[in-house]
Amino acid sequence: MKMSEIVEKTGLEALGAWEDGDVAGVYVSDMASDIITGAPAGCLLLTLQTHKSLIAAANVVDAGMVVFAHDKRPPADVLELAARVHIPLFCTATDTWSYALRLFELGMR
Repeated sequence: MKMSEIVEKTGLEALGAWEDGDVAGVYVSDMASDIITGAPAGCLLLTLQTHKSLIAAANVVDAGMVVFAHDKRPPADVLELAARVHIPLFCTATDTWSYALRLFELGMR
């Protein structure tokens, strides 16, 4: 699914500049080590964590985008790091479970 479709259909708020691209599945985790060992390249990473190590982990696995649930917003240094490594960041006011369920309903796995 295209990132733009996900943004439009789920009402995400962009936290910086982004370019449209394909997203290959969903991975839900708040642990950097779990992301590094399990997240597939190109995935939408859904999380509550807003620290730099999460961005580093997303970069290692080449995540397609990161979505912060529950209206979590990373500090400026995290936004800058994500921009540097070209990882688009988004947030949703929706809780993690409900947002993951919405993605499932859209056919994302």
